[in-house]
Amino acid sequence: MIADAQALTDNIDNPEKVRQNIIEVALDYLACGLDSTKSTLFVQSQISELFELSFYYMNLVTVSRLQRNPTIKMEIKMRNFGKNIPVGFFTYPISQAADITAFKATTVPVGEDQLPMIELTKEIVRKFNSLYGKVLVEPEALLPDNKACQRLPGIDGKSKMSKSLNNCIYLSDTADEVKKKVMNMYTDPNHLRVEDPGNVEGNPVFTYLDAFCKNEHFSRYFPEYNNLDELKEHYTKGGLGDVKVKKFLNAILQEELEPIRKRRAEFAKDIPEVYNILKKGNYMAREVAANTLAEVKSAMKINYF
Repeated sequence: MIADAQALTDNIDNPEKVRQNIIEVALDYLACGLDSTKSTLFVQSQISELFELSFYYMNLVTVSRLQRNPTIKMEIKMRNFGKNIPVGFFTYPISQAADITAFKATTVPVGEDQLPMIELTKEIVRKFNSLYGKVLVEPEALLPDNKACQRLPGIDGKSKMSKSLNNCIYLSDTADEVKKKVMNMYTDPNHLRVEDPGNVEGNPVFTYLDAFCKNEHFSRYFPEYNNLDELKEHYTKGGLGDVKVKKFLNAILQEELEPIRKRRAEFAKDIPEVYNILKKGNYMAREVAANTLAEVKSAMKINYF
């Protein structure tokens, strides 16, 4: 799903930006290997049933419950909303519950920051099913095995990598753009000289290495070391500069991203076909969501006509 409606919750003054990003996200999905003949790619705003489900679910959740959501609290602070929090943004975890339950998903791949959303979805499912009978399916979260992949920080070292915070490495970035971003990444601010001891904790360069580095990368790009533990030990003791580590990370990311870039460029040659994929996906998603909505309304006895 491309969550354009959710993106509008903090971009309502710039819907054209959201519109343009729909095709960008679709290209990213396809480039990363999602097969449109096996996976349904669709645009959230085109499935009206999701919004009706969200409205019914809102009656199952209290304001105080949403206020306790740690991810929402963090994102409100990051965006400097203060007391001017858009209602759509505040309630987007309920919208996510509709996105999940409309398709009766059993497993939802998420990052660590989305676990509170899955927990809220489960609460909604349990409450609905206890009131109206077993209709909705309770999902389980699927986290990456590699803990570093569960929440990648932004390249500025602050919070998570987020398009809205402009601290991302994009799949559409050129090799030069990726290199520039990596070489400008935040590191240990106290590691001023090569001989200074460095800190790998809270250092996004090493977090990214934890996420993407494999032992075979050392023989190709950094033969002075055998594994990441050796590299971390040297950096921690002092004598290893940030530039060398960043060059190593850049080599790894370029290897990872190059085939994705090539596939993305191929799909970008035929944008009308990408839109056709989304249109077909919208039709299929709407059909499934409509069936779930009908079951929900029947269980609630509000299918009046």
